[in-house]
Amino acid sequence: MDLKRQIDSTRKLAVAGQDVPWLLRQWAERAPDKPFLIWEPFDGETRVWSYRRLRDEARALAAGLHARGVGANDFVLVHMDNSPEFVLAWYACAELGAVAVSTNTRSVARDLTYFADHTSAVCAITQPRFVALIREACPNLEFVVSTDNDAGAPAEPPRDAIPFAELVEHDREPPPLAVDPLRNLSVQFTSGTTSRPKAVLWTHANAVWAGRISAAHVQLRHDDVGLVFLPLFHTNAQGYSMLATHWSGSTMVLQPKFSASRFWDVSLRHRATWCSTIPYAIRALATYPVPSHFYRFWGTASHLPEAGRHFGVEVLGWWGMTETLTHGIYTDPHHPGPPGSIGRPAPEYDIRILNEHGRPAGPGETGQLYIRGVRGVTLFKEYYGNPRANAKAFDENDWFDTGDRIRIDEHGWLYFSDRSKDMLKVGGENVAASEIEAVIMQTGLVEECAVVGQKHHMLDEVPVAFVIPSANAGPDLVERIVSHCRENLADFKVVRAVHVVEDLPRSTLEKVAKQELRDRLEPL
Repeated sequence: MDLKRQIDSTRKLAVAGQDVPWLLRQWAERAPDKPFLIWEPFDGETRVWSYRRLRDEARALAAGLHARGVGANDFVLVHMDNSPEFVLAWYACAELGAVAVSTNTRSVARDLTYFADHTSAVCAITQPRFVALIREACPNLEFVVSTDNDAGAPAEPPRDAIPFAELVEHDREPPPLAVDPLRNLSVQFTSGTTSRPKAVLWTHANAVWAGRISAAHVQLRHDDVGLVFLPLFHTNAQGYSMLATHWSGSTMVLQPKFSASRFWDVSLRHRATWCSTIPYAIRALATYPVPSHFYRFWGTASHLPEAGRHFGVEVLGWWGMTETLTHGIYTDPHHPGPPGSIGRPAPEYDIRILNEHGRPAGPGETGQLYIRGVRGVTLFKEYYGNPRANAKAFDENDWFDTGDRIRIDEHGWLYFSDRSKDMLKVGGENVAASEIEAVIMQTGLVEECAVVGQKHHMLDEVPVAFVIPSANAGPDLVERIVSHCRENLADFKVVRAVHVVEDLPRSTLEKVAKQELRDRLEPL
């Protein structure tokens, strides 16, 4: 047996006998009254779920889903903003053996149609504000379940939806489920280089690994309290925060979304010790006074010692993606390294960075980042229903092409450089330029277009379009393009500006030289 096969075997052994129901049972038995989830809505009272209550209600919800025909391996859309019901729905699917498809709530009808059709979802669990959209976009769903609130704000479930409370069957048990770490667990759709997102499929082993390694990297303790405001439909909040909290048996305080004005009040009341955040949130908090607090560290896109001094907390850097489950590169809390660094490779993964000649990049060089692990355990299982994407993502030696470029300094510290797959980073959201370009081309108003990111002081960057108009464009070209984008794209993907040009700069092979277009744009 070669060395890689031995390592792979060890990784699989590390999660043997462990799945999400196992994890639920562990803390429900060992610390039944310990708070797992503290819900801090913007409207209404604080609510608390202990580990025992979490498991009991997740199983009761799983029983209700099963009573309505949902079974193991069925896909369930979970289209919700941060809320206790999101957490319960996600764990209920795990208890039932169903696959939770957590979708971005800023998606438009076009997106939801694709998500439901691609996974053959049988039902959806959502909030009142999204029911009509889901009914319109996903007519083949067998039923839709709705909460009685929109992320805490009271709202009546529409009549054509099953009330969430009625789905909870406390007098029933879900069917027995054999422990199977490699059983399919969840799907998250992630933007790619094509016009359609890819369905990243996780197994139960993936979730256990995400929780275990995320907790280990930042040395979470049983008495830690994490503040969670990033969206739970993303890996960051799911893996880095929710599952890391669960693995360590600690507590998470959940908010509907980030609120700078509420941040310190909630943090102090619950004695929060850590959070995962994004640069946008850090910049927004810089305008508020910093009180004496209990934070030990914040995790974000890179090590930020200057921000750390301002807030009185260590601001650690890390790198990861939906496909890696957790941090593939991270900052050790004891040795955070230089400003701007994302740290060093995690020992749980194989990492290589290749320069333009296909050789390992050295000090001072920037190269393409590849990562290798065990699919279905330490890396995602596959792009569901997309064999072409799977074949393209991995080479013959199982190295996964991340699409990211990384710089190495003279001491071996790593820095994120850019995306090689033409991605934009808009306020923490990954956006494929090609998806926006495809929508603009649908208008028939342009001969060609190119979308690039314009630097933004709060959102990192925002999408803007350069277009060559067609003969029938008309004087209202810009307004019509923006209007079409608003109808067919999530709001963060809508172009902020449209620049009409006679031609587009070209590089080799007649590709648009997008860097030249970026250079024309002044930061906002």
